Amino acid sequence: MKKAQQGFTLIELMIVIAIIGILASVALPAYSSYTNKAAFSEIIIATSAVKADIEVCAQRVDTTNANFVTRCIGGGGFGVIDSAASGRVASVASASPGAAQVEITATGDANFTPASPTYIVTGTRNINGQVVWDDSINPGTCLAASLC
Repeated sequence: MKKAQQGFTLIELMIVIAIIGILASVALPAYSSYTNKAAFSEIIIATSAVKADIEVCAQRVDTTNANFVTRCIGGGGFGVIDSAASGRVASVASASPGAAQVEITATGDANFTPASPTYIVTGTRNINGQVVWDDSINPGTCLAASLC
């Protein structure tokens, strides 16, 4: 009687290794992209505290569209005190002169691919005091890098 086969042949093992290699070559770039996007969400969330301060200021009775930017950012006394915020938020400034718009810029560090991506969100105050946030007006470099 013949003895039963005791293992895999070399060809079978090479096929398994080739399949694992193909799967890894697809999975690693997808994983890298996923981790970059997940880390960048921290930068987007960092703008929420500044947004809240500006929204509270915009709801004040004595705030109008004409004085919105000067009252709510850069030492106006009722919103964001310092136009150069701390942490991930790099700056808070007027989006366009004469308009009731503010622009918040947040920046990543060198650990991202590409290094130091920016996220810019623009808030426009409506006549009723509501601030509408839009990150598609001037999205920064995060859009081109598929991070936001």
